[in-house]
Amino acid sequence: MIDPIEQSIQVRNQVSKNDKRKYYRFRKTRFYGGCATADCLGCNLRCAYCWGQKKVWNPNKYGEFYTSREVSQKLINMKLPLVRLSGGEPTIYKTHLLSLISLIPEETLFILETNGILLDEDFAKELSQFKNLYVRVSLKGVDELTFEKITGAEGKYFNHQINALKLLKQYNIKSRAALLPDFFTDEQIKKLGVSNLEYEQLITYPFVIKNLEKKGIKIVRK
Repeated sequence: MIDPIEQSIQVRNQVSKNDKRKYYRFRKTRFYGGCATADCLGCNLRCAYCWGQKKVWNPNKYGEFYTSREVSQKLINMKLPLVRLSGGEPTIYKTHLLSLISLIPEETLFILETNGILLDEDFAKELSQFKNLYVRVSLKGVDELTFEKITGAEGKYFNHQINALKLLKQYNIKSRAALLPDFFTDEQIKKLGVSNLEYEQLITYPFVIKNLEKKGIKIVRK
């Protein structure tokens, strides 16, 4: 069973070097109406449906190190009104993340996609200084049991995700929760009690389907 906090420490040592962090690509994407995206390596979870697992879970084999300034310039040079940090788990290296956000012009919306597990109160306070920040917390289940089954991590860390949403609201940080609904009934999602949920899309690569079957995770929606 994975401890995401311990996993974060181990991964941080692989993907960070001074101000540098490892990324495996920079691209223009259609998400949010079109945005410049930086995909980072390294994650503290092992989600059964992760489509980028080959690279994201093996940061020693892929990607290159970039400073926060180098990343900001790559994103700014795409000349799009939104920038996005995605791929692995961006919060694993906080120093680099905060520096990167500070280098993005205030008129450009910065979208941080995260599982929220590392977003404690101190982290939320630091993020609250950025008025152009929007945080999207990707929930990995609807309760501790489903979280554990999907991520391979201890179920108690599901509550870290829920707490992250509360802290973001408390510190007036623009945010929204997202969920991949394919594995849950309407009743389960309603019981979760999170309003204005954004639905993610399951990418059914053959290896993803194989992973889901191996873990006994059934798709209940078509």
